[in-house]
Amino acid sequence: MVYRTRINYTAEQKIQIWDRWRRGETLNAIGRAFDRPSSSIFGQLAPTGGIRPAPRKRSCLALTLSEREEISRGLVANHSLRWIADKLGRAPSTISREVNRNGGYVCYRATHADQSAWHRTHRPKPCKLACNPLLRRIVATKLKQHWSPKQISGWLKRAYPEEEQKHVSHETIYRSLFIQARGVLKKELQQYLRTQRAIRRSKQHSIKNEGLGKITHAVSIRERPASVEDRAVPGHWEGDLMAGSNNSYIATLVERHTRYVMLVRVKHKDTETVVSALIKHAKQLPTELYKSLTWDRGSEMANHQRFSLATNIDVYFCDPQSPWQRGSNENTNRLLRQYLPKGTDLSVHSQAMLDKIARQLNERPRETLGFETPAERFNACVASTG
Repeated sequence: MVYRTRINYTAEQKIQIWDRWRRGETLNAIGRAFDRPSSSIFGQLAPTGGIRPAPRKRSCLALTLSEREEISRGLVANHSLRWIADKLGRAPSTISREVNRNGGYVCYRATHADQSAWHRTHRPKPCKLACNPLLRRIVATKLKQHWSPKQISGWLKRAYPEEEQKHVSHETIYRSLFIQARGVLKKELQQYLRTQRAIRRSKQHSIKNEGLGKITHAVSIRERPASVEDRAVPGHWEGDLMAGSNNSYIATLVERHTRYVMLVRVKHKDTETVVSALIKHAKQLPTELYKSLTWDRGSEMANHQRFSLATNIDVYFCDPQSPWQRGSNENTNRLLRQYLPKGTDLSVHSQAMLDKIARQLNERPRETLGFETPAERFNACVASTG
């Protein structure tokens, strides 16, 4: 058996690793570039939670290596510390501390003193969560409710506008989760993040590749009224069919104005089953709050005319391969995967369970709503139509 020697990455190689990681390359791809397994690359990224550490630099007030060499030569020549300080333009106390902490008059060496000073300056400042137990408990509680760090940060500012000690950035929360050396938030809380990743990943754009059916008499999204586009008027929804294992499906619906989510249990993917379930669901809402529905070109909505005839709701279809035209729904589907992971059987969830999941999502504050919750915004719309 051939064993590969242990690799000690140079500073230049570490920079390349972080550059590749930031560009979104996988651990396997980076490992292949260095002829190393992905575990070797993970070992470089994990200590800082996949977050690139800021480059260290010396303070402009600190003694330089050349100044330390002058100190060393002055000591060898038996000059006094005050004489050395005057020559360097430094305070005598600065020179005294420098000599005493690095071996004294006899053992002082400039190179060793400079390296020791560089290591001593590596003292990270305690983060806000470490210094505020109450704030730490609040953040941990909200994480367990599946709130994202950004939602928590925005909600804190809205709930406690005058108490700055209860404000914390979402970046601080992420760093406290991913960098376990901080010892602030427990690693177990990572499971409540939507991605459940152990380290931070670079933002990667992925587009869902849907099989497109031929929809007859489809009305293009380009013919949708302008009032729908600017989200100023409630009652316009986006929909999609979420798939699971064993041919299980759930219809997801998002109201564009409020981002309010509703889930509909469907037994099969065929258009008759899906349309019938959507018709039944539509009759539960006031007509003022369900005026249109935008869908992709999946075959499950082939019988869209029956849906419009039964509900008086207009149906619009996105352009082929343009999921961004239903941005609210696509984003919501990604959030729902936290509760309904890919590859799981969706048929095991009753409608009551789906309603519970939707309620949890609707009670999470949203940045796009000024950190109001979709439930608050939707209930206000219901009240105004009542």
